[in-house]
Amino acid sequence: MANTYSQLYIQIVFAVKGRQNLISSKWKDESYKYITGIVTNEGQKLIAINGMPDHIHILVGLKPNKALSDLVRDIKANSSRFINEKRWINGKFEWQTGFGAFTYSYSQLTSVINYIQNQEEHHKTKTFKEEYIEFFKLFDIDFKNEYLFEDI
Repeated sequence: MANTYSQLYIQIVFAVKGRQNLISSKWKDESYKYITGIVTNEGQKLIAINGMPDHIHILVGLKPNKALSDLVRDIKANSSRFINEKRWINGKFEWQTGFGAFTYSYSQLTSVINYIQNQEEHHKTKTFKEEYIEFFKLFDIDFKNEYLFEDI
């Protein structure tokens, strides 16, 4: 796409199916590196990644030639396959359907990166559900509570 210039920064948030605490600290770094590779191989830029045992935050610089939903689909499918091939959990690892996506300007990146990097500290006082709903309210996104999370 010659003569196309953009700065699209998107924080992607999604949960483990059933919000189960399956992402172990023993292998989260390796899985995050794998996800970084997925994003890079898709021609996009991973800026920050972190999460908790039940969910993940990924900040990407997205080029306009890639649909966000396609990128998230590829991240989820390939990382699930990777985790299952490694047999890091008993049973089958899956991500929950759907995701949250929140856009930022360049001037906001430092604070978003800090927010993502400090997930452990942040979640000492707030659950993932509280955090997720707060994002929807902050970004004025209409949502139906009954569709936010799948039951275990």
